[in-house]
Amino acid sequence: MKGKPLASIASAGLSKFGRRDGLYARELFLEAVNEAVERCPNVDLRKDVQALFVGHMGESYEHQGHTGPTLADWAGLLPAPAVRVEAACASSGVALRLGILAIASGLFNVVMVGGVEKMTHRTTAEAVEFLAMASDFPFEQWHGVTFPGLFALMATAHMNKYGTTEEQMALVAVKNHRNGSLNPKAHFQREVTLEEALASRVVAWPLKLYDCCPISDGAGCLILTKPELAKRFTDEPVHIVGSGQASDSIGVYEREEFTSLAAAKEAARQAYETAGLSPKDVQIAEVHDCFTIAEIIAYEDLGFCKPGEGGRLVEEGITALNGSMPVNTSGGLKAKGHPVGATGVAQAYEICLQLTGQAGRRQVEGVNVGLTHNVGGSGATAVVNIYKRG
Repeated sequence: MKGKPLASIASAGLSKFGRRDGLYARELFLEAVNEAVERCPNVDLRKDVQALFVGHMGESYEHQGHTGPTLADWAGLLPAPAVRVEAACASSGVALRLGILAIASGLFNVVMVGGVEKMTHRTTAEAVEFLAMASDFPFEQWHGVTFPGLFALMATAHMNKYGTTEEQMALVAVKNHRNGSLNPKAHFQREVTLEEALASRVVAWPLKLYDCCPISDGAGCLILTKPELAKRFTDEPVHIVGSGQASDSIGVYEREEFTSLAAAKEAARQAYETAGLSPKDVQIAEVHDCFTIAEIIAYEDLGFCKPGEGGRLVEEGITALNGSMPVNTSGGLKAKGHPVGATGVAQAYEICLQLTGQAGRRQVEGVNVGLTHNVGGSGATAVVNIYKRG
């Protein structure tokens, strides 16, 4: 039935994002789990949680695979089954999707969904190489194309087709840094000016340093349950009423369109249909702004505006914290940070805070419907979820 909750979020936790020297991924995950338990003292992890789905992109960072049971052990969930999910930067978005399906299927009453990545102890060159594994090896990686280069192709195509400007992209960075300055868990907690963003060094034209998200460490955690059981654990559940996931070719060169992500559009279509809602019903969103052009394209793919009008939305302040459609109130990947395996769950964490009035200085008043948009690689995977206040 359209609009009927698929699953409910009973609690959520997030580690501090940024450079977390001296900590392993498992310790970051435990930070997130501990917060989730503090927020929901009625949950007994060993007794109530029946499974763990955790997003984790790269075992190369810590030379550690078999992440599922490793994290289940540290979180005190043994002997519950634990599964590591890998879908590049959408790893925990897909883990969340699997958790939703596990609850909706009736097989489980309560599951934990998480995501984690420890990246900053590696050199920039190593991190870039590991991230590039999410692109096509023989036709992209082999020729030296990295993700800044791939999204620069999208940016130049968007500029050529629609007249999108470097200034509009820089305004995304300015907005998200402003929001990040209000988020105590963000990697970057300082504002930047438009002049600073435009004057920053070129990474892959037209993308400059401030158009690119940072390499970060961090973890997130959600406790999902059946909607009819949610009030057992919390007085303020957040219901997931829509969910969609889709795939596209891993190589950008194979796609008919460079200015849109087909997988994101299809995932959004599924989510809206499941929820019985339209883009006009969404009041707040967390979107995948790995690069500033990605946020502009997300506005269009999600139906917040027509194709080619994404730059105008940020230019007119519509997606600002005090705008009519706030986007990335957390600071987004751009300022909150992008520990790739944790990002999808971190987006849901922010929506939970906003819908329950717990977002502090960045709180948007009166929001009841939120959306998350998580993209893997250059768009080969996309997950969109829609949330309602309980």
